[in-house]
Amino acid sequence: MSVDLTGLGKSIGGQRIIDGVDATLDRGEFFVVLGPSGCGKSTLLRLIAGLETLDDGEIRLDGRPVSGPGLHVPPEARKVGVVFQSYALWPHMDVLDNVAFPAEAAGLPRAEARSHAMAHIETVDLAPLASRSPADLSGGQRQRVALARCLAGGADTVLMDEPLANLDPHLRGRMEDEITRFHRQAGGTTIYVTHSQREAMALADRVAVMWNGRFLQVAPPREIHDQPATEEVARFIGRSAILDGHAHDGQVSFGPFEVDASGAAGRSGPVRLVVRPWDVRLGDGVPGVIEGVAYRGGTWEAEIGVAGLDAAVPIVSAEPLRDGDACLIEIGKAWVLPERG
Repeated sequence: MSVDLTGLGKSIGGQRIIDGVDATLDRGEFFVVLGPSGCGKSTLLRLIAGLETLDDGEIRLDGRPVSGPGLHVPPEARKVGVVFQSYALWPHMDVLDNVAFPAEAAGLPRAEARSHAMAHIETVDLAPLASRSPADLSGGQRQRVALARCLAGGADTVLMDEPLANLDPHLRGRMEDEITRFHRQAGGTTIYVTHSQREAMALADRVAVMWNGRFLQVAPPREIHDQPATEEVARFIGRSAILDGHAHDGQVSFGPFEVDASGAAGRSGPVRLVVRPWDVRLGDGVPGVIEGVAYRGGTWEAEIGVAGLDAAVPIVSAEPLRDGDACLIEIGKAWVLPERG
């Protein structure tokens, strides 16, 4: 289903947790809300699910108001499924009964509910484990049970609250593929909250960067990364240097550099600009000093200090780098941050 969020506001204990959130999600979209701990991500998810009540604004699911002034449709009437970080499986039930429970609770006869559940268990490739208890499953398998339960419950929209946070790092990449496959097979709308940039970039059709209860930018992953709308987004997503410069004729000058700059068209005068690691190349050019080298398995990350710049610029190199070495660098391009409205 489509999801419309208009002017959402929520305060808890006198603190504004959600502060004017607006977004329209298309049917079948994979929408990721990305932000640091405490920014309001989980509260937003609970508002959409109907587990919290709104103070301000309106939520519509497929055009139907479910939250708003004087209106609160209960969670069970929203056709929304939630996958919590803990997965919230019933430990005394086996996989089949866990998945069948929502349909049984809705009044479907037991045999029919179990048959219905088995089809969804097969969708997530857990049919051989249908008689096992959650305690006998791995973290990734428990997650798939929770996904199957969402499907069996007839959810048109699936809400996921940091579902990979409790998994070992080596399992997360595989589960990203599982979630993508689940989303495509289910055909519904998915809203996924996380603090992980990697997950957001790998999974999303669009990303909403959330900060202090607000959406700073909503855009496809590449645009979020390459064309951040604010300094907060630029600093939170990936590695970068945020520098002062001067725009003129589609270019920007900063320190000893003058480069082509995306976002500089029509701009003249002082600007703030973003330099990403792949904008920086070793070889000829301006003298610098390598700082803060870290090996990342196949590549070296570092920063280059350059006289005349107010911050070091990041670099990624396939060749080994060493702290304190002198070098020459070129900067090929930069992104000029939009003027603040």
